[in-house]
Amino acid sequence: MNLLLAEVAQATQRLADAGVPSPRFDAEELAAFVHGVKRGELHRVADADFDARYWETIARREAREPLQHITGRAFFRYLELQVGPGVFVPRPETESVVGWAIDAVRAMDVVEPLIVDLCTGSGAIALAMAQEVPRSRVHAVELSEDALRWTRKNAEGSRVTVHRGDALSALPELDGQVDLVISNPPYIPLTEWEYVAPEARDHDPQMALFSGEDGLDTIRGIERTAHRLLRPGGLVVIEHADTQGGQVPWIFTEERGWADAADHPDLNNRPRFATARKAMP
Repeated sequence: MNLLLAEVAQATQRLADAGVPSPRFDAEELAAFVHGVKRGELHRVADADFDARYWETIARREAREPLQHITGRAFFRYLELQVGPGVFVPRPETESVVGWAIDAVRAMDVVEPLIVDLCTGSGAIALAMAQEVPRSRVHAVELSEDALRWTRKNAEGSRVTVHRGDALSALPELDGQVDLVISNPPYIPLTEWEYVAPEARDHDPQMALFSGEDGLDTIRGIERTAHRLLRPGGLVVIEHADTQGGQVPWIFTEERGWADAADHPDLNNRPRFATARKAMP
């Protein structure tokens, strides 16, 4: 075993002892980052090339600083995004939400579908939609100036139009025209603060995490925004916590002008997102 692989094994144990959920992956990813190679190429790093900066990154991760803050990058579907302090780090669970939305838009009989991503954060959802639905027109809305700095970096050169605005009052100029509204909003109940992983609780923006006593305040507001923005027959797709699976579809009721409200599981078969269709007049 070369020196680097031995150090990775030792780092893996340190991260495991610190409670990091994926210690081996993180130890390898940080080694690859420091040495400028891919994870599968670590065996090619010669002993003479071992970089002691590796242990600095391990110490940061051991303190539960997010892996993505240390490397400055997050991977989401086919994207590599810039992330750091001030912006929510996109999670793998959201990829299944976006996958459903992409399939739904592709199935629409619309040449240039109009899509709005509310609470866009890093821009992960909006950029994935634009990349995988090539003729779509995508608008991304974010309230936080700190987050917007990252949104704009990631959206530079893309077809995504970035707006600073509140998800609850966004884009009145698009009322009644949008084909799909999608969002990964804040949805953690304030009462759950102490149970949130340190990587999120101590490093993600609080406004991207928490939303009222039951976690559903922002989702209730987005229900109203989505109904205003969507054309009849348009779709809303909204992520939620796996413990909220029985609650979110009930926000999108027939009395409020919705049809076909349903919940959907993520890849771990946990309730992850709700969808609804704006009822026809």
